[in-house]
Amino acid sequence: MTLTPFMSSVILGCGVVVFLNGLAFLMFRIDKERAIQGEWRVSETTLLTLAFFGGWFGAKLAQRRFRHKTRKQPFRTFLNAIPMLWLLLAFTWAYETDLLTEVKMIASK
Repeated sequence: MTLTPFMSSVILGCGVVVFLNGLAFLMFRIDKERAIQGEWRVSETTLLTLAFFGGWFGAKLAQRRFRHKTRKQPFRTFLNAIPMLWLLLAFTWAYETDLLTEVKMIASK
């Protein structure tokens, strides 16, 4: 079986998402350990940026696993809002590119 450019892109994209989730999980763990030891911490901006660009699941998993930043506001709200922001961006992109109109036309055939 030969990989098409599309299939290669999908595989690469999945690999990037897995990497970002692992990195987000690791950064939450490091931040929790440093918080316990009273050392320099990973910035909330770094943690939220990793979550936004694809590591949200790993961030949420680490948040629950390590009981880290579960009560911290507004961090918790921002982290929980990321999937809603993704949906908003996806719908905006679909609307602006007329993707929804094309899907309706295909569905009505």
